[in-house]
Amino acid sequence: MTTESRSTDRRALLAEAPTLQARNSASFWTATGASRGHEVIRHRGFLAVDGDERAGLRILVQEPDLDPGEAAEVGELVRRAAGSVIVEDPFSSMDLSHLGLRTWQMPVMLRLPGPVGAPAPDVTRVRRPEDLWAAERIVIEGFELDRFEPHRAGELFPAALIEQPGVDVFVASVDGVPAGAGVSVVADGIASHYWIATSSAFRSRGVGRAVMLGALAHVTDLPATLTASKLGRPLYESLGYTAASPATWWASS
Repeated sequence: MTTESRSTDRRALLAEAPTLQARNSASFWTATGASRGHEVIRHRGFLAVDGDERAGLRILVQEPDLDPGEAAEVGELVRRAAGSVIVEDPFSSMDLSHLGLRTWQMPVMLRLPGPVGAPAPDVTRVRRPEDLWAAERIVIEGFELDRFEPHRAGELFPAALIEQPGVDVFVASVDGVPAGAGVSVVADGIASHYWIATSSAFRSRGVGRAVMLGALAHVTDLPATLTASKLGRPLYESLGYTAASPATWWASS
């Protein structure tokens, strides 16, 4: 591939990144909802996973132009949610301020196919329930998911999750102790990554990088997207990701 054609591919994929992220997120949360036994609601413009009081409601905007009926249903879902609410809008196309939700923005980022370095600490793809529960604890701690405390094994990451097509969970260990975790999802020729977290006892030791390298090693031939926090963005940029566009997130207090 010439430099010019690669540059053209990059521009095209950057323009498409919000849609690619939206579709991959829908695949991930459909798998999550199915593995938890929660209701998955599908429409042209959005997908929602309606969980219980601890899991809450997750809404993923799929198109930048929700019709009035879809917008009204989003509002109704938010108003009657049993638990917390998170709405992810990679197009930054909706205004949900009338629903009393707080808001912030994070960039959708894109990485072109290409090789990655070897992870430093040991990184393994989860196959055993005990490793999945270890990953679950790390993510709950790292993302401060207080609603999942006290911990109930398999509530955030049910065993059925790693049986879902295209979904893999990775754990990085330091001296044999689980230190970091993350989820990788491949759908429709695109990879994306979720819940990249490091245990507080192992921060600033390259664990997050190791998790990403371990996950990317399995998808080097695919474009990859993710949504980055402010703290995570420098890591992702160092791994070849480029910010494509801002995604807007809305959440209950």
